[in-house]
Amino acid sequence: MTLAIALQTQQASFLSRVPQDTQTVMQQATTALGASGILDQTLKVGDTIPDFTLPNAAGQTVKVRDLLAQGPVVIAFYRGGWCPYCNLELKALQNALASIQGTGATLVAISPETPDNSLTTQEKNELTFPVLSDLDNQVARQFGLVFKLPMTLRPIYAGFGIDLVTYNGNDHFELPIPATYVVQPNGEIVYAFADVDYTKRAEPSDVVNALKGLK
Repeated sequence: MTLAIALQTQQASFLSRVPQDTQTVMQQATTALGASGILDQTLKVGDTIPDFTLPNAAGQTVKVRDLLAQGPVVIAFYRGGWCPYCNLELKALQNALASIQGTGATLVAISPETPDNSLTTQEKNELTFPVLSDLDNQVARQFGLVFKLPMTLRPIYAGFGIDLVTYNGNDHFELPIPATYVVQPNGEIVYAFADVDYTKRAEPSDVVNALKGLK
């Protein structure tokens, strides 16, 4: 099963359980986010990524320059372990990890969650690649991915049991739009995926193909 099919199945299940008025508010928020022009400010193919250092789920420091010194790097920004679409993406990336590493590349996933919550996400999904904590979305902001969750969605998220203040360790209500990048050792982006619709994610096979194209 492709990731796209898994995501569509998850969305169909979600829509079957959620009232229409809630669906309408959520869709309006996605439409407004798209109209905001956020995609125009995201890093694109040909851009150079910023140098950054983030803690992994165990609190250890990970420097992207060190990863790039070893070869290409795949960077996947996700919203958090509370997001079922993110978990499907992370599991799909885990399934593709051998193929990714077979090209000589390193995979890291980044969310604004605290290290403790990132560890929970890593353990829950049995991930063997680093899950990094981007507190306050400092790195995601440099990639142009950050938006503030609108007031209309906050009570809906709370009703779903999603406590962003606890998950992210602040009351900013900021999230990154889902995005995946393939970066060659000189820091240049050779593949970029970003979408305001959080039910859409990069297909791992496309990531692997981009990596193979570097050889």
